Amino acid sequence: MATLKIITVVGARPQFVKAAVVSRAIAAHNSAIPEVAIEERIVHTGQHYDYLMSQAFFEEMEIPLPGVNLHVGSGSHGEVTGAMLASIEREIVAYQPDCALVYGDTNSTLAGALAAAKLHVPVAHVEAGLRSFNKRMPEEINRVLTDHVSDYLFCPSTQAEQQLSCEGITKGVYVVGDVMYDAALYYAKRAIPSPQRGLYAVATLHRAENTDDPRRLRQILAALEQAPLPVLFPLHPRTRKILIQEGIGANGQVQLLEPFSYFAMLGHLQACSFVVTDSGGLQKEAYYFGKKCVTVRDETEWRELVACGANRVVGTEEAAIRAAFAWAIEPLSGVSKLYGQGDAGNRIVELLTQC
Repeated sequence: MATLKIITVVGARPQFVKAAVVSRAIAAHNSAIPEVAIEERIVHTGQHYDYLMSQAFFEEMEIPLPGVNLHVGSGSHGEVTGAMLASIEREIVAYQPDCALVYGDTNSTLAGALAAAKLHVPVAHVEAGLRSFNKRMPEEINRVLTDHVSDYLFCPSTQAEQQLSCEGITKGVYVVGDVMYDAALYYAKRAIPSPQRGLYAVATLHRAENTDDPRRLRQILAALEQAPLPVLFPLHPRTRKILIQEGIGANGQVQLLEPFSYFAMLGHLQACSFVVTDSGGLQKEAYYFGKKCVTVRDETEWRELVACGANRVVGTEEAAIRAAFAWAIEPLSGVSKLYGQGDAGNRIVELLTQC
């Protein structure tokens, strides 16, 4: 019996959701085709270590427990990426995988890809080909470098495939759809119903260019305070820390809350009127549930959402954000499926067994 050994590197909340989809597809494959079994070892870097941002996801989403947690924690980009790189390298040497599977665009993604590539272990990148074209974003650097050392590039859309082609990457490129769409479809039935009554919006902020710039943060909060309906604002630990340090508060229109679990967020996405965020993942999840998204960044890697009218990228000036509210509160309609049919996880597993 042949066995394909995969080491999966995750570390941040969105990666747990994506990995859950593929891990479930691996289990289904092993049940259906046991003669070509896949053995998966999950390495958790510890990039997200808060309970609601980490352990709760493994419990709620029934993700196989990590084989190891590296407990890297927070620090500068160089510090945490270097610590991850050294620790993941040791895990790869010990496990001797046939392939390393990485997700998205975090420091964990880059560290996993570099460690594997330098040990001549093939790298498979889920969410390949995304570009914001802003190299001041750490995530953009991580995306580009990961794609250029990967052997298998699993794209969520045809636009991502086209971008890779523009960069000369054509071998090992597959358009499989978005694993986050798989997750939204599968877990929607387990969503926690929103306790909020009446119309409301959901807002999230976590990117350093917003949270680490008090002026941008104040502008965003000032705009949210003028929203035409109440705004639920679950706080990323980094965002909460900066708000406290800078003495930035919110009025009654904005409710500052603890982070939502994944299932609570799904419930809010089903119930809310629109979303305001700087998150890449939440831009798509809003779209999956038929809600418009106001993106408080200067660009987005999900440009097809802007093109289809589901997303507006407005920057962080108060006036621009406020101006988008009238557009956002109108229902989203008439858009086609951009990210596959909800079978990306199965397609990824099938392709890995054929490579």
